[in-house]
Amino acid sequence: MGQLLCCVQVDQATVAISEQFGKFDAVLQPGCNCVPWVFGKRIAGHLSLRLQQLDVKCETKTKDNVFVNVIASVQYRAMANKASDAFYKLTNTRTQIQAYVFDVIRATVPKLNLDNVFEQKSEIAKAVEDELEKAMSTYGFEIVQTLIVDIEPDEHVKRAMNEINAAARLRVAANEKAEAEKIIQIKRAEGEAEAKYLSGLGIARQRQAIVDGLRDSVLGFSGNVPGTSPKDVMDMVLITQYFDTMKEIGASNKSSAVFVPHGPGAVRDIAQQIRDGMLQASLSN
Repeated sequence: MGQLLCCVQVDQATVAISEQFGKFDAVLQPGCNCVPWVFGKRIAGHLSLRLQQLDVKCETKTKDNVFVNVIASVQYRAMANKASDAFYKLTNTRTQIQAYVFDVIRATVPKLNLDNVFEQKSEIAKAVEDELEKAMSTYGFEIVQTLIVDIEPDEHVKRAMNEINAAARLRVAANEKAEAEKIIQIKRAEGEAEAKYLSGLGIARQRQAIVDGLRDSVLGFSGNVPGTSPKDVMDMVLITQYFDTMKEIGASNKSSAVFVPHGPGAVRDIAQQIRDGMLQASLSN
């Protein structure tokens, strides 16, 4: 019925190309349009103005001789003000865009090492977009955006890269572990040194207390018992300590001890040796 009334419907986001006797006549906008076929006019075709996407997979080689598959995503659409160029100038738009993408990627990636290809994805995408924009605008198409969505090296290369990364992480972990063990050893050594220092202070105070107690005992005994000298008192103290020691050794069934000559005379000899040693140390100083 629409053909009989010379009326044609054009859908939204679409334009129709009208010809008269085989020659381009007009671009028909969405809505109802009059196409009087009796005057030789007809609809040659329709052109979508919607945004379209083309994914292009391009195999190329990097500067360090690694083959990679670069996947580019191109978003484009026909321009309404150049609908006639978009309809007539290109037979296969997608093939034309793919050819330009191949050309730019294969001219750019071989100049970069593999690591730089991953780092400069945005620069590669910008180069592809600039070249496509310059070329496709002549044919009535607008390049909205170009993205490098993936870079796929050979499986062996990917495995090697993963192993390198794993080795680097293990090396960092080993360094951190060694540093932690070093800190632990330092802290342990500092703790042991502090403990020994405090233990030495305790022993020194203990010995000082013993010396003070012995001195008071000797002075008190000498004052209370006429005719005794400090030497006699010290000999008696040593003998008392000797018997206390023998008692403790005999009371324990798990003690291990080295016996030296013992007896009252031996104790006197030991006391004499201690006094001689102290006297010699005093004379040498």
